[in-house]
Formats: sequence, C-alpha cells, structure tokens
Amino acid sequence: MSARYRCVVCGRVFPKGQGVVLIYGDLTLSFHSSRCASRFFKSLVERVPPEELKGYVKKIMEEYEEALSQREKARAKRI
Repeated sequence: MSARYRCVVCGRVFPKGQGVVLIYGDLTLSFHSSRCASRFFKSLVERVPPEELKGYVKKIMEEYEEALSQREKARAKRI
C-alpha cells in the first residue's frame, strides 16, 4: 500500500504524490492542498517576531525579483 499523509491544517488524508509535503529538520509538514499550506505559513509568519524573519524575507524577495528581471530580459524583443 502506498504511503499516505494527513494534512496538518484540516486533517484530510491524501496519498503520496499529491498535496504539499515539506521536510523541515525532523518535522514533516504535510498539506493536502496549496490553500492549507498557505493558511499554515500565513499563521507562522504572523506569529514569528518580524525582527527574526525580516532578513530572510528580504533575501528571498531579492532572489525572486532577480529571477523575474532575468526572465523579462530574456523575453524582450531584440531589434
């Protein structure tokens, strides 16, 4: 029988290969849908003091902005 996970937010059981499953250290975070994952991470971000997360958030935002910039440059028409 294939592995099954239980969503940590709503409790729904789902088969391996579906949902969102993250291994974080010794924790397995399993969510049956992106909506449940979003709900969990929104709660997490709201509870962690901003001074602890701010540097990480800024760094990740910069990485995504750089990737977007690179994609825009690649898509631009060359004359």
